[in-house]
Amino acid sequence: MATIASCLDEKVDEENFPKAEPAVSDAVKNCEAAKNDVQGPEEFLDPFCNADNPQIITFQDVTSAAFKIKKGIEYTPCPKSHFSEMIGMDIYLKKEFLQFTGSFKERGARYALVMLTEEQRRKGVISASLGNHAQGLSYHGWKLGIPVTVVMPLKASLMKIQKCRDYHATVIVQGTDMGAAKKIALQMAHETGLTYINGYDHPHIMAGQGTIGLEIAEQVSNIDAVVVPVGGGGLIAGVATAIKNLSPQTKIIGVESEKCPSFTIALENKAPVHVPIRETLADGLAVPQVGYNAFATTVPLLDKMIVVKEEWIALAILRLVELEKCVVEGAGASGLAAILAGHLEEYKGKRIVLLICGGNIDTTMFGRCLERGMAAEGRLQRFTVTVSDGPGGVAKLCNLLAELGVSIKDIMHERAFIRDVHSVEVKVICETRDWIHAQEMRESLQATYEKVCFYDLPMAI
Repeated sequence: MATIASCLDEKVDEENFPKAEPAVSDAVKNCEAAKNDVQGPEEFLDPFCNADNPQIITFQDVTSAAFKIKKGIEYTPCPKSHFSEMIGMDIYLKKEFLQFTGSFKERGARYALVMLTEEQRRKGVISASLGNHAQGLSYHGWKLGIPVTVVMPLKASLMKIQKCRDYHATVIVQGTDMGAAKKIALQMAHETGLTYINGYDHPHIMAGQGTIGLEIAEQVSNIDAVVVPVGGGGLIAGVATAIKNLSPQTKIIGVESEKCPSFTIALENKAPVHVPIRETLADGLAVPQVGYNAFATTVPLLDKMIVVKEEWIALAILRLVELEKCVVEGAGASGLAAILAGHLEEYKGKRIVLLICGGNIDTTMFGRCLERGMAAEGRLQRFTVTVSDGPGGVAKLCNLLAELGVSIKDIMHERAFIRDVHSVEVKVICETRDWIHAQEMRESLQATYEKVCFYDLPMAI
């Protein structure tokens, strides 16, 4: 069996896999200590995930999964997107967020469950998850009559935690991140005899996710590229296995957030390593170390890896709501984010499938993402302006903005820290149509008032 390193030596192209940012690359130097800290004692290691002997899934594994989970999984649509004419590509959206629990994770979860022995079914299963895998496992375990325990980190969405409880799972909320939650779950599996099911690296999980690739190949012909969000790597491993066997010329492109580029770091290191992750809009991709099996399966099939900035993910979430009427989480929007950011300009005029993998976004997070997306696009503006404190001073400002067609979202006065007692500083948050409209507003304000200060957030465009 080929080693991970040998697969990389054959496949990695530095042009397609650029070096990660220095701040992230520094993490590789201390990866062994971090890795040992996460994995814990040897007896608590996952028996299905061995760094020295990775299990590479085959096309036959995927087709077997498709047959065995067909009755319990939604066959999700893959229509042509409204973005096609706007962007200049034939874009198709594989809407996996339409699964019952709102995520593609159901596929692998169900296949892993139906492949259990009678003894394993009786005792039950356990896993660690940020939410989507936990929901898929909990739901299908409930439907199949298999007891499920999930360990979710403290940062997991409250909505996802409650959903797992609604599906009659035993939910344990412990651990600062996915790495810590996984360590707890492995220890519990060892102590209780529960079967541990890795949410992204178990061979049955990867094969189950690969059934998406079979459906894509049926639904869209002559595909030039499939863009897949990457967290732990199980999804892209399965999809790549299916697509490359059915359509070898189709390119497989992975996308991850700049806040958790664990696959990119693994490519640099030529093996999975533990990578510190930061808070991200794409919480479903926040996996500190990609799976050994997923990495070994994916590398020979991968054509390009992309790291996108958070502003583009926020903008992609906003775009999907406005143009496609799709409410998706950050991970699900990352493929579109890569296109909006200009990382796939070579596919202009070609046919691309974006995997919209999940729609389980927290409601409060959703509001923040929409505002962040509007700010990234220049449609949400913030400024302070010093106006007369006499009658009509603030009214003049409001009238000016109204004449320009600008909508005021929030406004506040400040007098105590102004040297001129006859003036007042007004802080305004407002909405414009687009960046051109925002520029028009800025020019008008600067021509009317002496003291105007604009607060520019990092903008995507």
